[in-house]
Amino acid sequence: MAKNFTTREENYSEWYNEIVKRADLAENSDVRGCMVIKPYGYAIWEKMQRQLDDMFKETGHVNAYFPLFIPKSYLSKEADHVEGFAKECAVVTHYRLKTSDKGGVEVDPAAKLEEELIVRPTSETIIWNTYKNWIQSYRDLPILVNQWANVVRWEMRTRLFLRTAEFLWQEGHTAHATKEEAIEETEKMLNVYAEFAEQYMAVAVLKGKKTESERFAGALDTYCIEALMQDGKALQAGTSHFLGQNFAKAFDVKFAGKDGKQDYVWATSWGVSTRLMGALVMSHSDDHGLVLPPKLAPIQVVIVPIYKGEDQLKAIAEKIDTLLPKLKALGISVKFDDRDTHKPGWKFAEYEFKGVPIRIGLGARDLENGTAELARRDTLEKVTIDFDEIQQKVPALLQEIQDSLLAKSKARIQDTTTVVDDYEGFKKAIDKGGFVSAHWDGTPETEEQIKKETKATIRCIPLNNTLEPGTCIYSKNPSTQRVIFAKAY
Repeated sequence: MAKNFTTREENYSEWYNEIVKRADLAENSDVRGCMVIKPYGYAIWEKMQRQLDDMFKETGHVNAYFPLFIPKSYLSKEADHVEGFAKECAVVTHYRLKTSDKGGVEVDPAAKLEEELIVRPTSETIIWNTYKNWIQSYRDLPILVNQWANVVRWEMRTRLFLRTAEFLWQEGHTAHATKEEAIEETEKMLNVYAEFAEQYMAVAVLKGKKTESERFAGALDTYCIEALMQDGKALQAGTSHFLGQNFAKAFDVKFAGKDGKQDYVWATSWGVSTRLMGALVMSHSDDHGLVLPPKLAPIQVVIVPIYKGEDQLKAIAEKIDTLLPKLKALGISVKFDDRDTHKPGWKFAEYEFKGVPIRIGLGARDLENGTAELARRDTLEKVTIDFDEIQQKVPALLQEIQDSLLAKSKARIQDTTTVVDDYEGFKKAIDKGGFVSAHWDGTPETEEQIKKETKATIRCIPLNNTLEPGTCIYSKNPSTQRVIFAKAY
């Protein structure tokens, strides 16, 4: 364990913050509520971005870019949307500074904008205003566009990656000729997110729909994937929204169908953000530091020489030079750390804390014996193998680590999901942590009361949920199905 490192049991929140900072993922900025993503953290985000981008393009989507600034009047055109984001918006009122008599600069009062600009909290309004110029006929549909961007939502309480005033994300915005196509798109992208979370992040998720009160502002339906962190709290890891014709009507986006009749376009939007970085940290890491799934690790294998003197280092380096091209040819990201500024023990601790999946130690005795020591980060197990077996064993071990982390995440959901039928049992289960499956009468009033009393929210109504008559745990009114509750980030 790293020296003076807070454990999960001692203080889970502080444990998370220390990992993010000490593993060189991110740090707080002098700009209130904003963060600096450091090179190692950004390398992980780049791998996420690259994989997701490939998955989007495989499903027919293309990338574009839209303005950072949105005229205030645009947000006013869709009532639910503006109400949902009004309290989080940063507003640009002037376009120029001037030298101050007191020194420095100040806002020039003569440079007031005729119409204030909103720093985008999300881009539906500016994009649908643009789509009005792109769409005239059914031949122009569908539009399948994604944008990689930053957004600003003025958060009062922030935490690195999980909730910051500015964050990075992607936002897909699609336009369709029919309701059925739009719903199919919404569900398809939810499945893309779930596949990415499980197959690349090694994070198991539940797929479902949000309740009316938890929907995206302006959506008819919000689909989500919900992950469960080690402390028993849920984390919304991605959302996909069926927007109906709300934004098309707000911005008068119509198309002529094959029959020549005019109709409003059907819309979706969907997005994931750097919040996934937080999910990655909290899902897998331990009291020794960061743990990364191999598919997203910037360095999958690190090789550390153990030597005394330049002659031993030279001999080890010559041996490693024969191995590196073979591993790289297999698509494995490998680093040979031959720095002479740090001892091998220091390097071991550094790479362990940074979550590198496999560490290979090679010393003078290993050269004599034709062996090497392999250490896997997830279990901290070490094994001595023949040097000539590394090329064969490393790919298999990386896959084993990836699979093991996913299995552990799935087991966490399975082992901590509680089914309850009364409110007292519900409160005990919520305090214990994990997902809680319970009957709900379907009313926002009951949902709000449960949230107020227990801080638990309905995370989702599972997709393809089994309908079963029951009694609401809170109101005792009839219920048609169970939903998933949890405390959440």
